[in-house]
Amino acid sequence: MANAPSLADIERRIQIVEDNLRQLQEQAAAYSGAADEERNADRIADQQAKLEALLKEREVLLSKS
Repeated sequence: MANAPSLADIERRIQIVEDNLRQLQEQAAAYSGAADEERNADRIADQQAKLEALLKEREVLLSKS
């Protein structure tokens, strides 16, 4: 597992994804129209899935410590 990300790397990626989610939620509140709403909903769902994966990855690393 030489290429396994470090805890610090995972924490940094979590912060980035959380920031992305905040920005997307702010954009969703500002935009109107079905196409914009659907696109933002898809982007938010994608970021939430990434966040969940990173949180699980962090949990695995922490349980090995």
